[in-house]
Parts: sequence; C-alpha cells; structure tokens
Amino acid sequence: MTVLNALSIDIEDYWSILSRDHLMIPDAEPTEAVVQNTEWFLEVLGRDNTKATFFILGEVARAFPSLIARIHHCGHEIGVHGFSHKQVFKLDQNQFRKEVDDCKKLLEDIISSPVYGHRAPAFSIMPDTKWALEILAEAGFEYDSSIFPISGSRYGWPGFSRDICTVQISEEKNIIEVPLTTLDVFGRALPVAGGGYLRHFPYWATKKAITAVQRKRPVIVYMHPYEIEKADILLDTSRLNRGGSRKVRRMHSLQLRNRHTVKRKLLQLLQDFKFTNLHQLIKRNQEAIRENIVVINQGFEGLK
Repeated sequence: MTVLNALSIDIEDYWSILSRDHLMIPDAEPTEAVVQNTEWFLEVLGRDNTKATFFILGEVARAFPSLIARIHHCGHEIGVHGFSHKQVFKLDQNQFRKEVDDCKKLLEDIISSPVYGHRAPAFSIMPDTKWALEILAEAGFEYDSSIFPISGSRYGWPGFSRDICTVQISEEKNIIEVPLTTLDVFGRALPVAGGGYLRHFPYWATKKAITAVQRKRPVIVYMHPYEIEKADILLDTSRLNRGGSRKVRRMHSLQLRNRHTVKRKLLQLLQDFKFTNLHQLIKRNQEAIRENIVVINQGFEGLK
C-alpha cells in the first residue's frame, strides 16, 4: 500500500529576513524573488497533481496578495507562518497573539476560506514557549506544525511525540500537533526531510531516510521558496558587505551550497513518494490522532 506523506512550503523571502535579522535593516520588505520562486513550485506541483500546505508570512501576503490567491486557486492549503517571521521566544503572549491573528485574518480575507494550520518561524514552539499552543487553540487553529522532537541548538522539544497527536492543554482546550520528521541514528533523534537536508545531502540519503520513517509514520517534508533561487542572485554580496559580519557572510555562503541540486531532487522526491497537504493528512489519520494524547498543564516540565 502506498504511504501518503505531507509536503509543506514556508513562504518567506530570504533577503528581507536576512536584512532584518542580521544586517540591521528593520524596514526590509519581501522582494519579487519570493513570487518567482513560489511560482516554480506551483508549476511543478501542478504538473504532478500534488497538493501541499503553504505556510504564509503575513508580510508576504500583504505585499503580494495575488500570489496567495493563486496558491489557493491551485488547490493548495493555506496556513499561517506568523506575520513578520519573529520567533516565538522573541515575543510576549500578546505580541504572539497579534502576529497570528493579523496573519490569519489577512489570509482568510484574501482567499475567502478558513485557515486551519500554523507553523511558527524557525520551529520556535519549545518547552519554554508552550504557552503558544493555548493561544493558537483560542485563535481557532485546528492544528500546529512547529515542534521538532529533537535536542537542537536553535530549536527542539526533546521527548515530544513523533506521531501526529492531540495536545490536551486543559479540559476545554486542545490542538492537533504535527511534529516535524526525525530519524533515529545511533539512538539519537535527528531531523530529516527539510529543504536544507535535501540540499546538503545526496538524494539517495534522503530517500533512504524517508523510506525508513514512513514504515512507522507519515513523513512531513518542509521547504522554502528561496532554496531553489539561482546562486548568481544570492552571490550578490553587496548587501552583506555593507553590514554583514564575518559570521553572517559565512552563514550566507552555506546557503549557496548545493542549491543547484534542489530542483532535481524535489522532482525525484515527487516521483518516489506520495504527498498531500497537512489538513488532508490529518483527516486520513483522525482516529489514531484522537488516541495519541499529549497532556500539557501549568506545571509542565516534560510530557505527562
């Protein structure tokens, strides 16, 4: 039997985020590159008749509403990725609530349909920011897909369920969590199936990892539009030279590595595996999700 996995694409613009986070240019807006790169994904998925979930930044939707309408028109799911790509740990609860509420409202106004899902920028829902799940439930989201069940340097929730689960926040509140995919390697959970891993590792390694994981659970693949951007565009380092530190320039150079391989690898991925959007994947696995309950309470220090 063919296993059905989920494909998700986080719609954000590389240069605007880099400029704000590392070059101290607070008013950097999304560029046309995010439109051009997203259009390539839409064309490829259309040819393959594959549906995906597109998690959209509010600032991208504000700048390019017609792009969001086109994604919806092509039959893909629209989800919230925050408004300005601020990690949850950089916000207080009121600021986070505004980020997701404003983005959700904007997206629903554009597509005239409800938005069910959320993904935090940089997978920043972790034990210290677990309060975000309650806010998402209150805001009307059916599911979140922000938790990486790993022990990582930048993100991660060690010990969290690797299967799609129902997070019980209180007697009245719950939300479905779709964790990002990991693989056990020598007893340690390591992230797989993300755009960066697809780019850095040879395709055979990605295929082997996904094949191993989907014997137990669906695989959640995530990518970004800029991962297919032409290297000659990203090699324009004039912006970095005006304000980038050596660390930022080194980080930028890593973004160029193997970028020319991503399109080919994604096309092969679509041939070798079957994908749908997250909302449909949840519907297909409702019974198992209802039975897999993770309880979070106010004194939470781990999973109960």
